[in-house]
Amino acid sequence: MEGKNATFISDVILLGFHNFQNFKLLYFTILLVIYLATVIGNFLIIALVSASKNLHSPMYFFLIHLSLSDLLLSTDISPQTLSIVLNGTSTISFTSCLVQFYFFSASECSECLLLTVMSYDRFLAICNPLRYHSVMNSTLCITLVIISWLVSSLIILSYTVTISFLHFCGPNMIDHFFCDFTPILKLSCSDVFVAQLEVMLLGFPLLVIAFGIILTSYVFILRVILKISSTTGRHKAFSTCSSHLTTVSLFYTTLFCIYILPTEWSLTTSQILSLFYTMGTPLINPIIYSLRNKDIKEAFKKVIEVAWSGHYKSRL
Repeated sequence: MEGKNATFISDVILLGFHNFQNFKLLYFTILLVIYLATVIGNFLIIALVSASKNLHSPMYFFLIHLSLSDLLLSTDISPQTLSIVLNGTSTISFTSCLVQFYFFSASECSECLLLTVMSYDRFLAICNPLRYHSVMNSTLCITLVIISWLVSSLIILSYTVTISFLHFCGPNMIDHFFCDFTPILKLSCSDVFVAQLEVMLLGFPLLVIAFGIILTSYVFILRVILKISSTTGRHKAFSTCSSHLTTVSLFYTTLFCIYILPTEWSLTTSQILSLFYTMGTPLINPIIYSLRNKDIKEAFKKVIEVAWSGHYKSRL
């Protein structure tokens, strides 16, 4: 296939959703609303945390970067998905396909690491409250965030470079709505063993370590919470990490369902899970932190009050 007669692909056709075309305007409207709500919700989280002095703490600093990761994921996937729903298929250059894969994977990897960092933050806050501010200082917070983004970017860059050196000679059709790792490899006429081995050696251990840190953190947190004598005290302690725990549960449940479990999903089920993973989760995260977080709700109320007060004075 790599000889003189090989035809190397330059464009990729994303086949999209086979079962959605009868209701494409309805699905397009729903997905458009989800995308707009995701952008607004995550920008609102970033704005509230940046503007409110009461939210200038490590937990909310990490939350800003979690929102940035969700914005990156949603903006990378959603516009292309909307185009596919409306037009049936979408043709993009192979380079654009690799770029989409890179930003999708980097945002997911960074979210995995940021959730791990946030679990460590909650561990310190609940299990070592007297040392929390001395340990979780601004220098450590910035360092952990930089490491999260840098490690994610470098690991996924390594994947992308390896893929780019493979030979792709057709077919040029991906039976999915975005360029994911396995669908891209199916287009290759080269031996993909090195690319798959790279994922196993770099990605899988990182996922296991991150999940292990989160699990260990919550084991210690649960032990401390159960030792608190008063019901009010236990509820207050648990409420500080309930939003993060909910986000972690959603993230890893969908991640394991799609990439880890050996179950052969039907195409429709796989696409629905992928839609939830790529478009639903970035929308749900800011909702969780808004509805289940007292500080965020109070900051939002103050912003509304200030805006309403300014509008009322301007009319006078």
